[in-house]
Amino acid sequence: MADPFSDFLSLMRARSVVSGELIAGGAWAIDFPPTGTLKFWGVMRGRASLLFDGDDAPTGIEAGDTFLLRAPRAHVLGSDLAAPRAGLADLLDRSAGAVIRHGDITHDDDTFRMIGGKVELGAEGNRMLLDALPPLIHVRGTSRQAAPLRWLLEQLVRERESALPGSDAASAQLAHLMFIQILRAHFDTSDAWPAGWLRAIGDRRIGPALRLMHGEPARAWQLGELASACAMSRATFAAYFKSVAGVAPLAYLAGWRMRIAQRALRDERTPVNVLARSLGYGSESAFSNAFKRIVGCAPSAFRAQASVETLREADDAYAPIERSG
Repeated sequence: MADPFSDFLSLMRARSVVSGELIAGGAWAIDFPPTGTLKFWGVMRGRASLLFDGDDAPTGIEAGDTFLLRAPRAHVLGSDLAAPRAGLADLLDRSAGAVIRHGDITHDDDTFRMIGGKVELGAEGNRMLLDALPPLIHVRGTSRQAAPLRWLLEQLVRERESALPGSDAASAQLAHLMFIQILRAHFDTSDAWPAGWLRAIGDRRIGPALRLMHGEPARAWQLGELASACAMSRATFAAYFKSVAGVAPLAYLAGWRMRIAQRALRDERTPVNVLARSLGYGSESAFSNAFKRIVGCAPSAFRAQASVETLREADDAYAPIERSG
C-alpha cells in the first residue's frame, strides 16, 4: 500500500531549508516585500500583528503559531504597525549571519522570536503545489494540530543553539517536517478548499483507493475494485471522488501515470516503449497518444524540452562560480 502524499513530495523534489531568524522587541514594524518563494515560519515567543497588502485588518499572531505563505504578497509584521517601518533588505544588510535583531530586545519578556524557512521545489513541483495551495495557511498555536509543530520548533531552536556536528542537516530535516506537518494540519480543513490532488490525498474516505492506484499504477484498475476498497457503491464512489479530486477516479489514475512518465522522461534514459509497458500500456503508440492528450505534447518532445531546461538550470547554478572566478 503506497503513501500518495510521500509520492507527490518525491515527485515535486520538495526540499526545505531554514532561511533565518527574527528577534525583535519594543515598538517595531518590518516591511516584507513580495517573493515568489514558498515560505513558512513559526513563532517561538511573543506576540505581533501581521497585515498583508490588500487586507483591511491585521491578524494577531503569538507563540506556537505557524504559517505557510504561497502567494507573493507584501506584508508588514510588527508589535505596533504604526511604528516606523524598517525594510527587510536593510535589516539583512546589518544582520549577523542569519539572525535579524531589531528594536529594543533588552527585555526578554517582551521579545518576539520567529524562525523562518523556505521550500525549494523542482519546476514540476512549483506548478503542482503552488496551484493547489491557498494563499496562506495559518495554524493557530491553540489548535489541536499545533502540538507536533511546537515540538518541531523547540527542536529547531535546540539545533541552532547547540552547534553540534550535523546541526545544519538536522535543521533542514526538521524544517521539512514542519512543512509536511503544516500541510497535514491543513488537510483537517479540506472541505474548505477547492477540489484537486492535494485535497484528495488528505481525504480519508477515498484514501484506500488512492493507495491502491499509487501502489500499482500499471494495473488496469476497475471502478468497482476501487469503490469496494472504500466501502462505497460504484456510483457513490465515482461522484464523491470527483467532488474531492476534481476528476473521475480513472482519469486521476491516468494523470498519475503521466506524472510518473514525465519524471522518467526528465531524469532517466528509459526507452519510451519500455516506459509504456511499465505503466500498463499495451503499445508505445497507445502510451504516446495518452501522454499527448494529457500533457499536451509527445513524449519525445517532452524529453527534448526537459533536457534543455536541465542544461539551463545547470548554467544558472554555475553562473555565480564563474563570475567569482
